[in-house]
Amino acid sequence: MASKAVAATVDFARIYSSLGLGKAETIASLQAFRKRHGDAQRIHAQLAAQPTTVDLAHYRSVLRNQAVVDEAEKLLRDFKPVTYDVNAHIKAIETFEAKAVAKAKETTEKIDAELKDLQATLANIEEARPFEDLTSEEVGKAHPRIVEAVETMIKKGKWTVPGYKEKFGDLSLM
Repeated sequence: MASKAVAATVDFARIYSSLGLGKAETIASLQAFRKRHGDAQRIHAQLAAQPTTVDLAHYRSVLRNQAVVDEAEKLLRDFKPVTYDVNAHIKAIETFEAKAVAKAKETTEKIDAELKDLQATLANIEEARPFEDLTSEEVGKAHPRIVEAVETMIKKGKWTVPGYKEKFGDLSLM
């Protein structure tokens, strides 16, 4: 009973998106499995609610043709439920479970790798110096293409940055 309560409170759509189950086939198979499971539970509940005994004495008193009641009683007495070999279904379920476990492990590894990357990025951010404390040499070491662009501009005799006046305006007093 506790599993029903837990299953009712689980937001599967959020789980699919947060775990990165991007493969449509994985999500579709999980949803199909959940639907079949829900249908089976619903049918089981309907059948369990039905009465299982037959009151033949009532039918004997109501019906004039006692041969019909005798034949029904004989059929009920001789009835043997058919047993099915469910090994094929169990194997299919085990195969599905194995695939689901493999996908879950793959997703776990993917999430762990992303967490490590995010933690490294967070550590870099926390250890970074403020922008005001950086020198132009440090910026040049970090991004050599900036140094190249500045050297090219100096060689060509350009002393202003293209687009600066349009963006920030002209700050000259004259």
